[in-house]
Amino acid sequence: MRKPRLKLPIKIIAVSAIIFLALIFIIGYIWKVFKASDYFKIKDIVSKEGNTASLSYLKGKNIFSVDLRNESRYILEYYPNYSAIRLVRLLPDRIFVDFIKRKPVAFIKLYRYFSVDKDGVIFYTPEQSEDLELPVILGLETKIFGPKAGKKYNIRELTLALNITRELRRNRAFKNYKLRKIDVANFANTSILMQKESENLEIKLGADNIKDKIGILSGLISQEKSELGNIKYIDLRFKEPVIKFKDAK
Repeated sequence: MRKPRLKLPIKIIAVSAIIFLALIFIIGYIWKVFKASDYFKIKDIVSKEGNTASLSYLKGKNIFSVDLRNESRYILEYYPNYSAIRLVRLLPDRIFVDFIKRKPVAFIKLYRYFSVDKDGVIFYTPEQSEDLELPVILGLETKIFGPKAGKKYNIRELTLALNITRELRRNRAFKNYKLRKIDVANFANTSILMQKESENLEIKLGADNIKDKIGILSGLISQEKSELGNIKYIDLRFKEPVIKFKDAK
């Protein structure tokens, strides 16, 4: 017994194809008209930051011809203090620019002071950041040559310093302490300087098991809180923590 042949609805397919091609043609024609129309030429660049003079090169371009993603990447190269720049079309003739600032978590002392964010990207220190009570990372002068603002540095010493700042922020035991310095000049003997009111406390952390050592440090500080003013330093580089008192012989 022969199987019935499948008859394709040729007329329906042909009509559908014609309609589809016609729609493509119409959409293409409308798009071409939009890109050629003066009505959609960019006349203004607006932003919450206010100063958009450096983006004036976009004026006069057709708003639909601008590749917003590529422009964002291009502009970002000239604004290292921002982690992202987003462009939005405001029809018919304006572009809105959203600048997302980098948040400094520490300063790095090189030939000048730079800010660094949580991802290890260094950037110029904004004026408003100078009053922030952020720690200063020391010992990177021989690790970062010709620092470039906006560049991420994957350096073990910097990664360690950022890890220390992160773990201290997470531990509530240090909410009344200020982290002043992180010295990574000698990686294996990394140390930090903390301050509570007028008392300074040096802690020698080393380079490994930072999370565990921060936990141990919080316990020691809780136990010795009445003697903190008499402690010269705490050494956590070895299996057993060592507390050196100022009046010890």
